[in-house]
Amino acid sequence: MFAIHLQSLLTELCREAEICHWPHDDLEKRFQSLRGCGRLPRGRENRSRPLTDEQIASAILGLSITMPGWAGHAAAVMEHRLPVGGSASAFADAKTLREALVKILSDEAIRGTVIAVQVSTAECGVNSHGIASILYKDGDAIRRSSYVPKEAASLLRAGAEDHFDPDQPYTMFGRGVTFNRRFFDRLSKRVADDRKRPPRLPDDSAEYDTEEAERARRKRLRATNSSNFLNVGVDNHVAWPREETLIEFDRYHMVLMPKTRENVQSISIDLHANKLTPEQAKTAINRFLSLLCWCDDHFAIVQDGWSGNPVPVPVGKRDLAFTTTYQWLFDRKLPTSDKLLKALAYYREARNAEHNFMVSYAVLNYYKIIEIQHPGQPDSTQWVSQNLPAILNDSHDQHGIQTFVAACGQEAPETYIYAACRVAVAHASPNRVSDPDEAAELERLHNAADIMRRLARRFIIDELGFSDSLWEPEVERV
Repeated sequence: MFAIHLQSLLTELCREAEICHWPHDDLEKRFQSLRGCGRLPRGRENRSRPLTDEQIASAILGLSITMPGWAGHAAAVMEHRLPVGGSASAFADAKTLREALVKILSDEAIRGTVIAVQVSTAECGVNSHGIASILYKDGDAIRRSSYVPKEAASLLRAGAEDHFDPDQPYTMFGRGVTFNRRFFDRLSKRVADDRKRPPRLPDDSAEYDTEEAERARRKRLRATNSSNFLNVGVDNHVAWPREETLIEFDRYHMVLMPKTRENVQSISIDLHANKLTPEQAKTAINRFLSLLCWCDDHFAIVQDGWSGNPVPVPVGKRDLAFTTTYQWLFDRKLPTSDKLLKALAYYREARNAEHNFMVSYAVLNYYKIIEIQHPGQPDSTQWVSQNLPAILNDSHDQHGIQTFVAACGQEAPETYIYAACRVAVAHASPNRVSDPDEAAELERLHNAADIMRRLARRFIIDELGFSDSLWEPEVERV
């Protein structure tokens, strides 16, 4: 049996599996995923290679997950499930779930005992997915052999099957698929017939078009088996390619991804090929965008991202959470104090800058709030010195505190905030260098901005006497 014939047969066998009809391309996507994960022969040149029973079993397990693009991953996970209670209690002495399926497919006597095979990729333990069971006849008795991950060591010992309840899985809700004996009878008969009289392969082999297009894409973008791409979103108004494009910048190769309805413009860089750490790669991306911003005279804001993909992946548009309320309780009056109005304006600007990855501007504006009433270094650092301990020692919010204290080193925290943060981002001082293209410097400033935001709020509430409640009356002390 060839892969194209198995795909057609499984489509037929699964036709009545749902109250709704399966999408016409569901099995095609599953087989693409199975080939991508090495569970079926890859490449058009191997389309005439007959399938083994192990490959057919993997294809069956690829049906166990709802999303067809994850079929290969599901098969890779499920095929190595081990029998509860060890090999002594296993169905047909099969050491793994895939071996059990192979015996069902190849041995008519064993297949005749099967009542049903149930497979689920639901979570069966903390961060562990995949559980299965085989219901079968043993003489006049009906038995069940369950299969779990190898990490469930306590369930793999002899006798564990006596107290294991497969009907009470770890997850409170989980989907699964059931294959009855008629499914295996039909499938096994067709496999046997095809092996006796191999059918002619169709002239059209369009099922490999997607695979070959992806292979050509990987070659064009220089993605290899060792690739580890960092993908970073970029909100910009500079000139950008309309299609994904591999570029060379300095000694690095980067992939520019276009903006679409679902995705923002982004940059992908292969950490392995370019011999970069994630921090070094972010710095290289910042350098590139700084130069592009200068040449095009438009903005380019680096957003967040992730690494670990073997190919460049587009970055989705940010869909951030927001707060809604059933009742609108806001009842505040506009303050009359110019200092308060200025402080609130600085705070909004700082918060917006921090949210949009312009952290240098956030640091500067948070400090400007303190300088409204304490201008100059002596007064502002004295206020920070007096108020910072309450923030550093707040047992309810220790986020970033240890990192901040480590960054201060031997320097007094109030001096660090003023000189290494406020002055460093406001002035091009040779003694206090702050390069906003350096990834490590941006991380340092993000940490400082988080501490300075808390200082700014403390100043507005305590010094200016302005409550942060949505409905309390204002009591201005300025």
